[in-house]
Amino acid sequence: MRLTTLLDTSGSGPWPTGSTATTDDGTFDQLVAGLIPCRNHDPELWFAEQTARVEQAKALCRECPIMSGCLAGALEREEPWGVWGGEVFIGGVVVPTKRGRGRPRKNPAA
Repeated sequence: MRLTTLLDTSGSGPWPTGSTATTDDGTFDQLVAGLIPCRNHDPELWFAEQTARVEQAKALCRECPIMSGCLAGALEREEPWGVWGGEVFIGGVVVPTKRGRGRPRKNPAA
């Protein structure tokens, strides 16, 4: 697997544009384990029901070096739910925010 297929090579990430390191799958897993937030935090965070936890997962994704590749893969696979590449998926569609369970308030919270 080529790392550049997952890494954002726009130059905004921690690697220089055009980085072309090649690894096998086992080495790749070890290499990225310390860099990718979803590998270092509770996986349930990316599938949480609470809006605050979903927003926390989205914030962690924004620091991830493979955010754009993750989002592209999730769109291609039509992920049914969860946070992928800093975006929330519900029913295979990207939505701006995840609404909590239950009926919405009649009056906005003060």
